[in-house]
Amino acid sequence: MTLFSIVFILLLFIDCALKYYLNQRQISAINRSFNQVPAAFHSQISLEEHHKAGRYSLAKLNLGKIELIYGVILVLIFTLGGGIDKIAQLTQFSNYPISSEVGLIIVYSLISSALGLPLSYYSTFKIEQAFGFNKMTLGLFIKDLIKGTLLGLIIGVPLLYLVMWLMNSLGATWWLWVWGVMVIFNLLILTIYPTFIAPLFNKFTPLEDLELKARIETLLSECGFKSQGVFVMDGSKRSSHGNAYFTGLGASKRIVFFDTLLKQLSHDEIIAVLAHELGHFKHKHILKQMLTSFGIMLVGLFVFSLLINQSWFYAGLNVSQINPASGLLLLFILTSIISLPLAPLSSFMSRKNEFEADDFAKAHANKQDLISGLVKLYRDNASTLTPDDLYVKFYYSHPPANLRIANLER
Repeated sequence: MTLFSIVFILLLFIDCALKYYLNQRQISAINRSFNQVPAAFHSQISLEEHHKAGRYSLAKLNLGKIELIYGVILVLIFTLGGGIDKIAQLTQFSNYPISSEVGLIIVYSLISSALGLPLSYYSTFKIEQAFGFNKMTLGLFIKDLIKGTLLGLIIGVPLLYLVMWLMNSLGATWWLWVWGVMVIFNLLILTIYPTFIAPLFNKFTPLEDLELKARIETLLSECGFKSQGVFVMDGSKRSSHGNAYFTGLGASKRIVFFDTLLKQLSHDEIIAVLAHELGHFKHKHILKQMLTSFGIMLVGLFVFSLLINQSWFYAGLNVSQINPASGLLLLFILTSIISLPLAPLSSFMSRKNEFEADDFAKAHANKQDLISGLVKLYRDNASTLTPDDLYVKFYYSHPPANLRIANLER
């Protein structure tokens, strides 16, 4: 065992311990307030609904503990246990080195996905089912899995061949070319997702409620937002959770409402929620997030270019074959282990964006409609109203309910 092996194990242990500690803090926070609805929500959420949210959150957190330990075991098997090396041997084509590298990444991805299926099944058909959220049948679950896998192969294999060729052929500057390819690829996917990819999994129909549609178009005009249209997605065939989002780039932009959301909220509340989403657009939050992710990707690829030919990097993780594919897999694993300390900064910026979008919504819609709409979503989605402060700093992309409502009422 090398020095880097020891460092790797130490980092893995610290990551696991911190995640477990945060999980326990969240469980304790929920249990402390389990029998008392926060004062700010007394009139809108009953004790029974508060209990449901607590039980639902606790069930997911307890599953999270299992996922955490399971994930650590898999990481150790794939690295120090020789798993990646074994897959590399099985996908070795002596006359086609790039095909061998692409095969290694594909087989690793398929095995990882397959190993994650039991927990995914339990989450969907046990936890979500027990709390009345799951609407998915086993047949649809399998169908989604097959379609998702085939789509990933159709899109991913050509991309992997290009990336592996660049890494093997362009010398020391490969990382810059790969970054450029990945930026173009991501922008392309964002552009075609609404019209070519999303319809493979869900049905999208134009909004038929003429009164609501007219109000939405008025709001869009006031905010200077041009889109391909307003669509309703049949989210209810998988879950009763409600949501709304923007998708696409440029002329392909569209607004999507889950059919469940339209049933949960009144017209005034829907307009207020849409005004919040438009706030993200007006403040260029999506653009800023994309630029940030592209910047992080560039730095990550550069750092990796310094490691890719270092024998100690591979030997420390029990990988004998030094090549771009093995290196990329190790990079992904290592990044997932060391990224948690950066989570508070990312979460803070995301929550800041949500506050800005809420402030924008207050200026273009009735804030009481947004408050009542949010409370309904918290209630109907069984979101906990009493999270732990430290857990929020690491994991919450949206402000907790009490802070968000207080900001709206300010």
